[in-house]
Amino acid sequence: MLRTLLTPRWLGLLALATVFAVAAVLLGSWQYGRHEERLAHRDLVEAHYGADPVPLETVLPPGAALDPAREWTRVRTTGSYDEAGRLFVRNRPHRGTYGYQVLGVLRTSAGNLLVDRGWVPNTARAEELPQVDPDPIGTVEVTGWLRPSEPSLGRDLPEAQLASINVAEAEKELGLDLLDGYLVLESETLPDGSVPSRPEPAEPPSTELGPHFAYALQWWLTSPVGFVLVWVFARREHRERTGGDRTAATAGTPRPRRTRIWDEEDE
Repeated sequence: MLRTLLTPRWLGLLALATVFAVAAVLLGSWQYGRHEERLAHRDLVEAHYGADPVPLETVLPPGAALDPAREWTRVRTTGSYDEAGRLFVRNRPHRGTYGYQVLGVLRTSAGNLLVDRGWVPNTARAEELPQVDPDPIGTVEVTGWLRPSEPSLGRDLPEAQLASINVAEAEKELGLDLLDGYLVLESETLPDGSVPSRPEPAEPPSTELGPHFAYALQWWLTSPVGFVLVWVFARREHRERTGGDRTAATAGTPRPRRTRIWDEEDE
């Protein structure tokens, strides 16, 4: 059997089986890494999303970066909206429909905070902005969840539009210094206790883990398949070859003559 496997053809197939095994293990590890990321995201959301709100300054002091471990922290702050601080973020999904996220700038004692106030549907033309009620005037108490700045998509868009909630691009568009990260609005309350109108609130973050763990197991369990197939077919070939050699070795040996009953009687 070993002699069969050491032939060039089977050595080549063993090499292919090795490549497949390595690729399957790496793909399984990649899927498991994604599973761990989703698991960490779920734990982070569950730890902060429903917790009691804390003052904004305790999580995001002026000039500080948002700690990744404090993402989705529920905070409360008081301030007033900048009347010229409105931006629209394009191509944002909401319940199966694409539209805009409406951003405002809340001036707080900690600094200017970018606030995602909610979602509105698309207009008929991309260059035409939707009609949205103005931000509340005067002092407002705001509660929401902190999120880090999204990556820039590097797109050149019309005035007051962004491709992602990127704090640096929002600063450039508005000409204002902003706190690191942004706030997903949960609620707003005016001094008289009334609640101002606002765009459609954002949906809660998904905490589903997805199929990544199952995919990882599938890849890992599949990794030895190539070696199993090589062994099975090489063993079959070895048996056929050794069986054929034995047949050839006995081909020249005359078969013994069978003695019939009448032959015995004649003797």
